[in-house]
Amino acid sequence: MSETDDRFAERPNRRRFLRRLAGAAALAAAGGAARRSAAAPGADPALDALIGDNQHDQFGQTFDQASRTIRMPKPTAPTLSPQTADITQQAIKTYDDIVARGGWPQVPPVDELHLGMHHPSVLDLRTRLTVSGDLDRNAVGNDIYDSYVEAAVRRFQARHGLSTDGIVRQATLLAMNVPAATRRDQLKINISRLKTLTTNLGPRYVVVNIPAARVEAIEHDVAVSRHTAVVGRPSRPSPDINSKIVEVNFNPYWTVPVSIVRKDLIPLMEKEPDYLANNHIRIYDVHHNELQASQINWYSDDAVHYTFRQDPGDFNSLGHIRINFPSPYGVYMHDTPEKDLFGEDFRYDSSGCCRVQNVRQLVYWLLDETKGWPPEVVDQAVESGNQENARLVKPVPLHWVYVTAWSASDGIVQFREDIYNRDGLGAPAIPPVTKL
Repeated sequence: MSETDDRFAERPNRRRFLRRLAGAAALAAAGGAARRSAAAPGADPALDALIGDNQHDQFGQTFDQASRTIRMPKPTAPTLSPQTADITQQAIKTYDDIVARGGWPQVPPVDELHLGMHHPSVLDLRTRLTVSGDLDRNAVGNDIYDSYVEAAVRRFQARHGLSTDGIVRQATLLAMNVPAATRRDQLKINISRLKTLTTNLGPRYVVVNIPAARVEAIEHDVAVSRHTAVVGRPSRPSPDINSKIVEVNFNPYWTVPVSIVRKDLIPLMEKEPDYLANNHIRIYDVHHNELQASQINWYSDDAVHYTFRQDPGDFNSLGHIRINFPSPYGVYMHDTPEKDLFGEDFRYDSSGCCRVQNVRQLVYWLLDETKGWPPEVVDQAVESGNQENARLVKPVPLHWVYVTAWSASDGIVQFREDIYNRDGLGAPAIPPVTKL
């Protein structure tokens, strides 16, 4: 079927959509009533008015064709590649022009905007999305939240690392109302980072972009595997790292860092004396003798002089997999038993480590060049419950980076909030306390 045939095949569905809009639109105002009185017998004026709008240049086949050029970000376009800095530099020119023309309008506060709604704020929403290139310029001047607006909102959400549900709620609205000049300045600040980070990357590497809370496995300038992540909370930020992944641990023990013993474990034990036992955490002295929790004075700093080690299992804070790399920070990439956190937009909840969704897929790729570790063996190692280590034959370069604005090889500009306030442009659009 040709593109033209596709468009005609879609018309009955679009007509049903418009009929639903007409039924919900409350078009019984005085002007609408006057038009109905003059309509032909048996006509549905509300529906005909909507269809008539749809047939104008602003909303008809011309827009249908133009909207095909407004693309979602490509999942295979890596955040860091040798081209990223140059493409981002071009994006700065585009945003300079947007700022010179007055930027974009603020979208008035509203609890929620979604498909099928009539709302005055949709007029500003359409203009806002048009200026940033998320919606075709022919689609302004209409207060209906139609399928074109929904698709544009999804694109905007994808470019800003938000859940792509096509609904305007608090997080999406806050991100939309960041001024164009601030977004332009974000791009300029990140250029120097990108120029440093995108040299000598090599053919195969892993990138953790901390503000995006995302992990990418990149091979020959293609993101072959992409993973949602949970990174350090603002009070315990994840560090910038340049290292190499050297080993994968299956069903690892977790040795609790001294910082977590002091900040978390001691206060927990004061409130919940059974916490260690309930979480399978054992205590050892300097001679590797196991102690009981009752032997520790939890109302002092005595606990920091002991080793706390959590047994392997589904309850283990590292999950079933830990990815090791040399660094002075004592952080890892790992699995987690708290997989519900990956569904949040605000994924800054760790003490500095990086939790990786679907980490097993990343491990398949990391061990692809290591003899004896095909995917089925990885699966067996995880499911055995036994501690086992896989040493990479070729260590894979690893980069934990802080990039809040960039344009990848697909040419689509992306932004993330400055969650650690390192850009110096003010508070992030999404407050740290917001759970989305």
